[in-house]
Amino acid sequence: MSARRDEHEAEDQSEVLNADDVGEEIPMNDDEGDVAMDSDTEELIFQNDSIAFFDGHADSVFSIAQHPVYPSLIATGGSEGEADDAPGKGYVIDTSAAPDRPVLPSSYSGADPTKTTELDALFTIEGHTDSINALTFTLPRGDFLVSAGLDGRLRAYTVTLSAAQNPSQASNQPAATLSFLAEAQEVPEINWIAPCPSPEYPNTVALGASDNSVWVYTIDPAADPQNPLQVVNSYWLHTAPCTAGAWTPDGALLATVAEDSSLYAWDVWGLGAARGVVESNGQTVVSLTGEDQRFEVEGGLYSVAVEPNGTYLAVGGAEGHIRIVSLPRLGGGGGGGGGKASASSSSSSSSQQVSAGGQILASLKTQSESIETLSFVSPSGGLPNQQTTLLAAGSVDGSIAVYDATRRFAVRRNIAGAHEDHSVVKVEFIPGTWLLTSCGMDGVVRRWDLRGGSSNAAAARQNPPAAAGGAAPGPTASDAGLVKEWKGHRGDGEGGGVLGFVQGSTGERVITAGDDGVVLVFEA
Repeated sequence: MSARRDEHEAEDQSEVLNADDVGEEIPMNDDEGDVAMDSDTEELIFQNDSIAFFDGHADSVFSIAQHPVYPSLIATGGSEGEADDAPGKGYVIDTSAAPDRPVLPSSYSGADPTKTTELDALFTIEGHTDSINALTFTLPRGDFLVSAGLDGRLRAYTVTLSAAQNPSQASNQPAATLSFLAEAQEVPEINWIAPCPSPEYPNTVALGASDNSVWVYTIDPAADPQNPLQVVNSYWLHTAPCTAGAWTPDGALLATVAEDSSLYAWDVWGLGAARGVVESNGQTVVSLTGEDQRFEVEGGLYSVAVEPNGTYLAVGGAEGHIRIVSLPRLGGGGGGGGGKASASSSSSSSSQQVSAGGQILASLKTQSESIETLSFVSPSGGLPNQQTTLLAAGSVDGSIAVYDATRRFAVRRNIAGAHEDHSVVKVEFIPGTWLLTSCGMDGVVRRWDLRGGSSNAAAARQNPPAAAGGAAPGPTASDAGLVKEWKGHRGDGEGGGVLGFVQGSTGERVITAGDDGVVLVFEA
């Protein structure tokens, strides 16, 4: 440890949660229900819980996106082979072709419970010379599909929706037609893309690149048919590859992190400047780097998420470190708030609501390895007159930690081994609920109810009392709040794992991107 870190060790210690502060740590019992198996008679039983599948990819599926208006319209992207020069390729599919599983048992309904539907591609995403590792539909209406690749290309496609030709399908999703629109290539590799949620700045996306840069584009073919991909801004303050980015809920600010342990909140639309909270560089409203020992995360930052009201954000990095940082209030609503209308309002009427950001509110460390994914939610149905905000963090060590922001980020639950000893790839709350969905390199998708564990009866079924003279079994998944899991992908280090999922606003269906080259549709 450097002398500079020693000087701040005492100061930092008060900001990091100690092990004694953990409210609940629940190790998963991997041995539950296991049966000894002789190596000579080993039999592999493959479990597939999906209701539909798409297997058109030739190799890993790295990215997946869902249309914001018609959630059954799904885009997937990946690589067309293991060779270094294998091109990237993607597909657009319609999952509404998969019928719902019957509620009644098959003995009543006559349905085949094992039948899964094979899905066909509606459109092929081509033109990338390397893997497609990021996809998104633009907001708010999904007018465009954008693909990003390790070849540095950003490609945009027009999405046209028309009424279904079959009258019997009138209540389902309209027919979709896609066509290539434009391409831009300003960087060597694109690491991520994120759509701007503001309806005042529609069809805008941000990206982070391997050359340390951040770019913002607006897609507007009506304004310039010859150049529909218009650069809004580019930023170059990171000194290492930009690993993740997230917009504030109102789309006023863009937060990005990088491998150099830096965080910047960009004043993309000039709203911070209009409120007098932009920093001296004229580009950011929050700037934190590793030069600040309170903020530094040796090994870099790899995830970022913004609280639902936009008042603060969380960044996650190496060795399980999380930092909570305040965002400025720009007036006219929640944190980061403001739009074109509010930016033009008089400064005297909004000055009372304006405040600067950039304060480190908390430093958290419960997990042992890198935090790869973060998700916030403000669930309904909590205590009367009390708003609860939860933060979930998924780690490479296979654990999920859940923090309660209303209790100074106390650990609400630490699910050790949530995905055994395999990396947690993504965690995401169903909006407005206590339900968290996760996926990992074990090839499994799981859903957790964070109001508490499963009922005592369910826990007893999965964790029966020990027989006389036997050792009591350890805590089970039900104790951790596990309510459902879906299997179907290869995992456990066997060339598989789940690299991402989408679940819409209701979580009724979960569609996955598999490292085994398969896309699966699961029904909750």
